[in-house]
Amino acid sequence: MNSSSFPLRPESLPRHIAMIMDGNGRWAKKRALNRIRGHREGVESVRDIVRACREIGIEFLTLYAFSTENWLRPALEVSALMRLLKEFLESELSEMMENGIRLTAIGDIGRLPEDVLNVLHEVMERTRENQGMVLNLALSYGGRDEIVRAAQNIAIQVKEGRLHPEEISKEVFSNYLDTHGMPEPDLLIRTSGEMRISNFLLWQIAYAEIFVTQTLWPEFRREELIRILHDYQDRERRFGMTGDQMRKSSTGGEIKKRLQKDNG
Repeated sequence: MNSSSFPLRPESLPRHIAMIMDGNGRWAKKRALNRIRGHREGVESVRDIVRACREIGIEFLTLYAFSTENWLRPALEVSALMRLLKEFLESELSEMMENGIRLTAIGDIGRLPEDVLNVLHEVMERTRENQGMVLNLALSYGGRDEIVRAAQNIAIQVKEGRLHPEEISKEVFSNYLDTHGMPEPDLLIRTSGEMRISNFLLWQIAYAEIFVTQTLWPEFRREELIRILHDYQDRERRFGMTGDQMRKSSTGGEIKKRLQKDNG
């Protein structure tokens, strides 16, 4: 019997899943369709995975929707992606409200077109009090860009005398990242088989479990997500320690609790 036929263990689900949604263009090319059609089909996967995560009990889901490098794509494709983003936000608001999903966004979102940014802010405001799950969209996002912006803001605080250099710790630095207030991802999933992280959450995925699937994003659905979650639950997360330490040592247990606390 396939392991995905067995129920997931609620006590060992990841709190936070991050996903690199890759393969829309290749999906379209295989079918002699234009890339825009691939992106549109990818939106269906987003809907399915958001619903699945909400039903399974995932607390945070971060989707890499548009990177800082994506602005370099052909203008027609960028325009279509912005249009799809706006349509998604408008069409999914009612479902977010019905299912208690709160929308947040990370990245240099000020670069988004004004009409898209207005809808994004409206949906975030409307869903602000929802408590069921956080759907976090990485938009105009780059991990290096995020770290540089955090360093600049810390430098300003030091210059103004509000923060002393010796007070800067990993925890303090994390508070200046776009993801402050969220736990760090427990699981990073990348579709389409590419073995790279593409400038995504460089600080936050330090101890994330990574799963790469050959499935192209438009074909990724909840059944495969559940199989990946079973794989995750069979892994041993050691946070730099040995397996024996994590299993037997009270010190290991305390370190794991501290790391989880530090990560939100």
